[in-house]
Amino acid sequence: MNIQEEERLLISLQNDKDINAAFSQLVKLYKQRLYWHIRNMVKNHDDADDILQNVFIKVYKNIKKFKGDSKLYSWLYRIATNESITFLNQKSKKYNISNEELSQKLIQNLEADVYFEGDEMQLKLQKAIALLPQKQQQVFNMKYFQELKYREISEILETSEGSLKASYHLASKKIEEFLKEG
Repeated sequence: MNIQEEERLLISLQNDKDINAAFSQLVKLYKQRLYWHIRNMVKNHDDADDILQNVFIKVYKNIKKFKGDSKLYSWLYRIATNESITFLNQKSKKYNISNEELSQKLIQNLEADVYFEGDEMQLKLQKAIALLPQKQQQVFNMKYFQELKYREISEILETSEGSLKASYHLASKKIEEFLKEG
């Protein structure tokens, strides 16, 4: 979506008479990308669906407050990221375990997930990613799976491109070591 199209969509989203049609278009445009972004973080299909629904509810309720300081999709990804982190933090608190232990538990559940279509190597990659600190997981998932540019990730995570490059490099090295070991 180019800048002019995004601006037109945003104007429609912030207009009471056009909001429903525009919101439908927004969902159609970003539903799949946001789903996979969330799914890479929470690992579970049903949880990802629930979080995605929460993201779109939050967007619908707050679209008029969007000032355009970033791209619309960066704002959507930021909301999806924050909702996913909140979900994971609540889940680890509920089970009284650390985020790292929760990550391992999610990977174990991924092996039994009927919606996981990966082979043994993809499962091993997911296990390696789960061992990373949360920030490195986010950066790796956005760069590797979603092929976002550092500039885009920087807008979403509100951090410098330099630190993102360092995080991605460290994550890649750790994953490479994990894959060599097993």
